[in-house]
Amino acid sequence: ESSVQSSCTDTLSLSSFSSDSELSVLSPKRRRIDETTMMSPRRDQNDDASFQAKELVEKLLQTKPGGEKILKEYRQTREVKDPLRRKLVNMVVSAMIEQYGTAPPMDVRTRYALGIVTLFPCLKDPYSEKGYEHFFDSKSNEGYIAWKLKNMQRELHGGRRRSSTSRDPSSNRGPQFGRPVNAEHQLEGDLCREAISLLRHSTDESQIFLKMEQTFKHRQELIQDSEKCETILSVFPRFLDTKGLVVQDFQMMFGEEVSSKLMEKWGTSLKVKVIKEANNLTKTPVLESLIQSAEESPEGNDESTWDSDMAALLLLVYLLPPPPGGKKRPVKITVREALSHVVRFHKSCRNLQETTSSVQGRQPYILAVGTTRCTINDYYIVVDGQLIPCKAKSSISAFDKLFKAHYVFGISYDQALHNMYTFVQTTIYNIDVGLCHESPRVKDLRAKLLN
Repeated sequence: ESSVQSSCTDTLSLSSFSSDSELSVLSPKRRRIDETTMMSPRRDQNDDASFQAKELVEKLLQTKPGGEKILKEYRQTREVKDPLRRKLVNMVVSAMIEQYGTAPPMDVRTRYALGIVTLFPCLKDPYSEKGYEHFFDSKSNEGYIAWKLKNMQRELHGGRRRSSTSRDPSSNRGPQFGRPVNAEHQLEGDLCREAISLLRHSTDESQIFLKMEQTFKHRQELIQDSEKCETILSVFPRFLDTKGLVVQDFQMMFGEEVSSKLMEKWGTSLKVKVIKEANNLTKTPVLESLIQSAEESPEGNDESTWDSDMAALLLLVYLLPPPPGGKKRPVKITVREALSHVVRFHKSCRNLQETTSSVQGRQPYILAVGTTRCTINDYYIVVDGQLIPCKAKSSISAFDKLFKAHYVFGISYDQALHNMYTFVQTTIYNIDVGLCHESPRVKDLRAKLLN
């Protein structure tokens, strides 16, 4: 009888537990299932929104001319190449205008953008908050959909431009963005001035690196001073004769892990993906030559071509070309011209000053010195017409230092290369991911390379 009573008591006790208590006595596996069920409504809502958006785009493609071609190519290749991506955006924008007029609601634009990346996961940007901002970003009113809408609105309004959405100044994060200095043992006042004086005359490399490290904060203050930022190389001339100082300053800004990103990522998979994507572009003789050099094919092995790494890096300029000319950019340069803003060849028998003296502007570039483009003996970074020697002898190391020089000397990206450098900043070095402004082209390329 007592056992029956105990059993009844146990049953009664269990039945009186709250739902939380019920979970606590269940097996871990069952508890996880029940907890998931309790937490699922919101997730289901998100899934429903994605599913509905996906269906919206899919039905559009199934009913509009050319839509089936996009779906068919994706089923066959799991890719949506640029020509079809442009056609997809045109179809989406046309459908919105047809239903809502020239100013469709923001939530409609967002729904279509979500539908595109849900239907075609290869187009989703893995670094963006939502993954579809390169198609439409409601915060900035930018993206492929927004661009197409603006173009169509302009056509309908006789070419008149509508006022653009103002951008948050904090989104302009890049080489000139002021960053806090967390370095220890920084010299100030008379001690700093003494260290700067010592640096000018010291021949002890270890002392040079130490004093440069201890005066890092002072250099950052100079960089942020608009009247003194161009005096860095005259105040700290050891940059011009001591290899490794640019890398040291960059590491003090971002740490060794960030500093090593390019060298870690490039050879493992990124280079191959860049070459593959470049093969989808419309070929020109220069582009064809760069691809052959990057692939190290026999056809590309002549004295006028760069080595494999440099050629592949230059393909990024083709994938993220200079922006078109306009009122804000009266001078448009070609992709071929933009390549010389990254690297220039200098024959080793000629005077170095012949090349640097004719250059105007502060934007740094690589000067590759050798007998041919594929046989380089030394690399320099040219800043303000002055030569900063590179420690390493490889082209990928030279490009690594070129990128870092922008931050170390507080120099903005070359306007023609802004998208390319922004891609390198966020996608390769992972600096200010989600915080700096990126064009839809940058996000689109990242989606292609990382998916």
